[in-house]
Amino acid sequence: MARSKARVYTCCALILLCLVAIIVCIAVLARRKCPTGTFSKAAVAADSGRCSEIGRDILQKGGSPVDGAIAALLCTSIMNPQSAGIGGGSIFTIMDVSGKVKIINSRETAPANLNPDLLKSCNSTIQVKKDSRWIGVPGEIRGYAEAHQLYGKLPWADLFQPTIKLAREGFPLPYVQSLYLPTINTSSTQSLRKLYSDENGNLLKAGDTVKFEKLADTLEMIANEGPDVFYSGTIAKDLISDIQKEGGTLTLQDLASYKVTVTDAWAVPLGEYQMYFPPPPAGGIILSFILNIMKGYKMNSQLKTTDEKILYYHRYIEAFKFSNGLKKHIRDPKFHSNKMAKNFTEGSFADNIRILISSDKTHDLQYYGITPYLESMGTTHVSVLTEDGSAVSVTSSINHIFGSKVFSPSTGIILNNQLYDFCRRAESISTDSEEAAVTLRHIFLKIRRAASLLYGSSCAEVSVEDTGDWIDWWEYDHYWNGLGAHKPPLVWKEP
Repeated sequence: MARSKARVYTCCALILLCLVAIIVCIAVLARRKCPTGTFSKAAVAADSGRCSEIGRDILQKGGSPVDGAIAALLCTSIMNPQSAGIGGGSIFTIMDVSGKVKIINSRETAPANLNPDLLKSCNSTIQVKKDSRWIGVPGEIRGYAEAHQLYGKLPWADLFQPTIKLAREGFPLPYVQSLYLPTINTSSTQSLRKLYSDENGNLLKAGDTVKFEKLADTLEMIANEGPDVFYSGTIAKDLISDIQKEGGTLTLQDLASYKVTVTDAWAVPLGEYQMYFPPPPAGGIILSFILNIMKGYKMNSQLKTTDEKILYYHRYIEAFKFSNGLKKHIRDPKFHSNKMAKNFTEGSFADNIRILISSDKTHDLQYYGITPYLESMGTTHVSVLTEDGSAVSVTSSINHIFGSKVFSPSTGIILNNQLYDFCRRAESISTDSEEAAVTLRHIFLKIRRAASLLYGSSCAEVSVEDTGDWIDWWEYDHYWNGLGAHKPPLVWKEP
């Protein structure tokens, strides 16, 4: 009898141990870490780790890709305010679970009281001084609101809370942000400089605690009262008052009348995939043009020899030069026809340009149709991809570093200088117009109904830093032809 009981107890103990082992294994597997840069359920990519984490946390709370993107962008407004914030504008590319792709354009527009002679003030180099004349009507918050209304899941206010907490309590000044503080160390930017100064009046250094308490108050009002408080309420009145004190032309009516646009994405075939991108004034058509040129060379093998690599990169850079010549033709569709821009996506157009590419020489700027212009300095970008195939790719900008360098002390908002993008690209500026965002802001590749790959840029122009990524795209196209994608070297091209 005693032995029988012992056997029973032993069996029970073994069963219990097995159950514990199974539970432990399940827990370990459930919490296993994916290889670096890969994720099992979803991914959020902002231009800082903290903002990516905030976007991820929103997804884990049941938020949609749009919810995650908005939360990450709000975070970026304090982590990298030199590049983006609610004083600027944005463009969303959104794919829902059914595979439909929409564009929400909330870029800045020209104010009604714009000085008609403003473009005569364009400098030969990128401006570095504070200048309120170039401030466009901010569309950022209206864009968030429209995207959230159409695609959001969590309450609007929930998206703001992580950034409000950070802004109010403070955080270590990021190294990248600290690099740009010398640009505001001038007598004309004292209000902005004060934001980044310690109690002794010295500029903060990387790692010092920085707070955005007034901006936290503004974000809290928007979170609790909705976007109208920014465009027609208390914030609007304070913001316009501060701008006009600095000599700006924006009015309460400019803010109150601001509207976003919602359109279908443009799409072009790319192998068995469809590539989606925003229509003008965004510049996604430039990528389509470049890929069509390169596709015509029918490279069907790896680049094995040095001569093959040289020829490939030569042709690639020449394609970029011709793409720069097209930028001046990508204009605001409210005032210009899209017929010419649409033609740039056609294979026949690329065929005609490819004939002009010499395999053994380059040419002067006029050959490529390039006219000198001033390039934008930078933006921020957020991409979100979820398990069901829905995705968001959004770019936000205040244009140059710290935008116009006009800081609204009543609201904590740094204002854009988006109108400066008209310099050397247009002969005049129309009220409510947007200059071409000639950047490959964001694009999707889709097969069947799900987003397969997202691309977006934190660099503002289709040149220079982004080139390496475009090569990745082309290598990805090679993969569809039986070749493997790989991380390429960076190509630096001027102009």
